[in-house]
Amino acid sequence: MRKHLLYFALVFLMSAFLLAPSRAVAQTGSGSEPVRYVGGVTVHQQAHDGQLRPAVGVESYQVMRANRTKPELADKFGWTYNHAPMITYWNGRFYLEYLSNPVGEHIPPGQTLVTTSVDSRNWEFPQVVFPVYKLLPPDPEGTAMMHQRMGFYIAPSGRLLVMAFYGHAPNPFGKGGIGRVVREAYKDGTFGPIYFLRYNTPSGWNESNTGFPFYRLSKDAGFVEACDSMLGNRLMREQWWDEEHLDDDFFSVRSKGSQEAFNWYHRKDGTIVGLWKWSMAALSSDEGKTWTKPVKVPTLVMAGAKIWGQKTGDGRYALIYNPVNDGWHRWPLAVVTSDDGVIFDNMLCVQGEVPPRRFLGRAKDFGSQYNRSIEEGNGKIPGNDLWDVYSMNKEDIWISRIPVPMRDKVTGPVKDTFDNLKAGRQVTDWNIYSPKWAPVRVVDFPSAANKSLELQDKDPYDYARAVRVFPEGKNATLNFKVLPRQNNVGVLEIEVADRLGNRPVRLIFAPDGQIKAFNGAKPQDVAPYQPGKWYSVGLKLDVAGKSYSVSLDGKPVLDSAVFSEYVKSVERVSFRTGAYRTAPPRTVGSKLRDEQPDVTSPNPDEPELLAAFCIDDVIIASGTAAAASRAPAATPSRKRN
Repeated sequence: MRKHLLYFALVFLMSAFLLAPSRAVAQTGSGSEPVRYVGGVTVHQQAHDGQLRPAVGVESYQVMRANRTKPELADKFGWTYNHAPMITYWNGRFYLEYLSNPVGEHIPPGQTLVTTSVDSRNWEFPQVVFPVYKLLPPDPEGTAMMHQRMGFYIAPSGRLLVMAFYGHAPNPFGKGGIGRVVREAYKDGTFGPIYFLRYNTPSGWNESNTGFPFYRLSKDAGFVEACDSMLGNRLMREQWWDEEHLDDDFFSVRSKGSQEAFNWYHRKDGTIVGLWKWSMAALSSDEGKTWTKPVKVPTLVMAGAKIWGQKTGDGRYALIYNPVNDGWHRWPLAVVTSDDGVIFDNMLCVQGEVPPRRFLGRAKDFGSQYNRSIEEGNGKIPGNDLWDVYSMNKEDIWISRIPVPMRDKVTGPVKDTFDNLKAGRQVTDWNIYSPKWAPVRVVDFPSAANKSLELQDKDPYDYARAVRVFPEGKNATLNFKVLPRQNNVGVLEIEVADRLGNRPVRLIFAPDGQIKAFNGAKPQDVAPYQPGKWYSVGLKLDVAGKSYSVSLDGKPVLDSAVFSEYVKSVERVSFRTGAYRTAPPRTVGSKLRDEQPDVTSPNPDEPELLAAFCIDDVIIASGTAAAASRAPAATPSRKRN
């Protein structure tokens, strides 16, 4: 008998042991773990790009550059806290909404602005859509401010509603809420009257003590119908919960925990995945009527910045977020992808630039953050690409176009002449970082049939940058042409890098009129350069030998220069109109002071002298093809000086 009991006990223990892994796997995709990131890649927190590979072909454009002393160059107000952008696509245009305060977070007054664009690269001057709001009757305890978790709604009738939330400073949430406002955007670019869509009645606000009428008083039946449709859309309105915190059945998830900034997508099996800040997630199988208990997903490392998840145009899924648990230093902005919306892998960098913060202010966290795209069923941008908006340092507003399908590698040799591209439009396969005062664009130079890529720069705090990924290899031969517009101001730094961003090869068109190359840790002059002249540059890299050679116009100017950093391979070339930056580090505090700050030097509101460089005929071979090639020789130029 004892032997039988021991036998069954042993069988039970072995079964439990063998079945445990399968049970753990089965939990992924259930309410206990709605999603999982399985990639082994994590971010190096000190590097602004996290030492992640870039998602190939991402183009990032600055929508609005804050300017305190020259507000006519920004938004007419000179306010330097700009945050929480929202985006939709309607009537052939991008619509982008963001909130704005004079100095810092939750410090009134506050207002919300909207800007539009046809191509996402050139934006109209922002216009106030929800102005500064004076409480009625005057409230001695505070002032209204803007907050928003949702900006746009396209009704079934095709009408576009613009929305935001008036909160009570300095805490807009819960009983600090006043109400949600709405107005219609018209196709001619104007907006209809402002109405309250929903009052925070438990906070004491209603039709009698607020400054705008209730939406049902509108005489436009179509507008009222569109508002009713919005109020009846359970998934859309779920985004409002953490602003209102009203305990009624209007919301499905009413926990007062970490359910902030709701976002969702449908898996292929129809289940909805709900996402919130702080790595929280839940599932719904009945279109958002009920949810599993929100849980913290341990493999999604993040803090209080937003996460965005959606089905992409290629039928896969993407999550975009800051994959660090440091809420003050929000870099990089990264993307992970999935076939089924459950298991995510392949973390890539979307935005790895962190320019200096130009103005101080409360809670102005560093980096690209609070990203949003377009909710399911709320507008469709033509094509498959994913467009993501975010604020930079809670100061400037940016947008990135992420090509779909997302890639981290390219195949075959690179031969880029730019001639088949449209001036001012997409730069295929290049990663572009294009601030307002440092634009990157294809230009009709020297002719419409003979184009080039131009990097301009007059920004004292930022730079233009263009990166070309090429097939990874232990050898590489690069040929390209550079035309500097000047030789006494500005700089063009050219670097070849590995997958982590280490830079073994560094070449500089310096403002002293010299082309310099790094030999180990030291730069040396290799040749003078003149403005308005094309220079054919050749680079040949030998990773095993830790060395490279340089030629100009077919003539060797530097042989067997020592790499500046050790690498095992190389896979991208970078052109940048400024010095490589490591500041700010994560040791610098973000929450500094609340009062209006002094402007530091150089004056961020004044442009510097314009510098510009054109790049053309980028021809790159790596791996076996590069090893078999001879020393770099200039490709015959098609350009005239």
